[in-house]
Amino acid sequence: MAAKAGVPQGYPLRRFTPGEPALGAPVVIDSAGAGRIAHFLSTALAVDYQLLSVEAETGRGALVFDATGIEEPEQLRELYDFFHPQLRNLAPNARLLVIGTTPEKTATIDARIAARALEGFTRSLAKEMRKGGTVNLIWVEPGATAEIESTVRFFLSGKSAFVGGQVVRVKAATAEADADWQAPSQDRLAVVTGAARGIGATIAEVLARDGAQVICIDVPVASEHLSKTANKVKGTALPLDVTDPGAAAIIAKHAQRHYGRPIDVIVHNAGITRDKLLANMNEGQWDAVLAVNLIAPVRITEALLDSGDLAAGAAVVGVSSMAGISGNRGQTNYATTKAGIIGLVDALTPVLADNGSTINAVAPGFIETAMTAAMPTGPREIGRRINSLQQGGLPVDVAETVAYFAAPASAAVTGNTVRVCGQNMMGA
Repeated sequence: MAAKAGVPQGYPLRRFTPGEPALGAPVVIDSAGAGRIAHFLSTALAVDYQLLSVEAETGRGALVFDATGIEEPEQLRELYDFFHPQLRNLAPNARLLVIGTTPEKTATIDARIAARALEGFTRSLAKEMRKGGTVNLIWVEPGATAEIESTVRFFLSGKSAFVGGQVVRVKAATAEADADWQAPSQDRLAVVTGAARGIGATIAEVLARDGAQVICIDVPVASEHLSKTANKVKGTALPLDVTDPGAAAIIAKHAQRHYGRPIDVIVHNAGITRDKLLANMNEGQWDAVLAVNLIAPVRITEALLDSGDLAAGAAVVGVSSMAGISGNRGQTNYATTKAGIIGLVDALTPVLADNGSTINAVAPGFIETAMTAAMPTGPREIGRRINSLQQGGLPVDVAETVAYFAAPASAAVTGNTVRVCGQNMMGA
């Protein structure tokens, strides 16, 4: 109906398929002056990607610009010199990536100004892309090189199909590359809450695809669907209300009984809505959303960390929302919790770093689920279109970002909140 009415439908997105090339066309990698990342990437990606010279006239599947050598505002001209002549040769679903030095870690005032300017460039160029193309920015600390590979591979693939205009910070830390990039979470033990259906079930599936053993958790009334998810991923089902005061101990006991080990990955996906204008909201609707969406992730994470049931080098991933960034009418309770998940990331980043663990969050925008399918036509079509890709995302888009955070090779990626929203026009 929307298509017949002339509403833009968005270009078909090329998502990840095991066994297929990460991109459909070659990659051009270049650097600005003394950029320190380009040479490493050219070597690291040569096996799995077809690399192309800047001078080549054939189509490009990706452009990667190492801007870590830009140390003063005048050098920002190099962005124009690299990207401008190549934009008309981009293949559909192209990936553009800028790599700069983390502004707070630069050595001079000029360098910090120039590094910060990269964000405006990438967010704006992302809004100019066509045919499913995306643009993203990686800020990497001085001294880090190999630590960037998992992030670059994520962005240079269909796994990031619905991620655009985002900034990821990579720290200087030990993050060794995996031997098999097709199974980046091989033998990790992962816990996924809210796994009975929807986004949670898809997260469990993608983690299992990547080699993880998965404990699937959901409320007891969803046991039938939960068992189906667990069977599909060859994992185990744990019917559990995450608001139970003893939830963390129950999860840890299950992990030890079935796998004999602590937890490597925990994904806090369980969530509910009780939408009302605040003036019409009763205390039960407020309390229920806070308990499931925020208090449970906070208390479970703290308890697992305190008890030692969260392994060294673990990955904690919270599912936030665009509502937590931009707010949403009639969702004061929900938006409070989703902003709180971002607060959880900010607060626990240094705490988890003490044992080499990470914490990050994904913030989905409009994702095609049973819930969004039940929306009235008008709001649903608007929700789908108010992003640079002019379409809704899929549960797998959220799951791929979670899986990227969960991999051991992403050990230098912590403290980030990445919007999986097609670069939604609302929010940061």
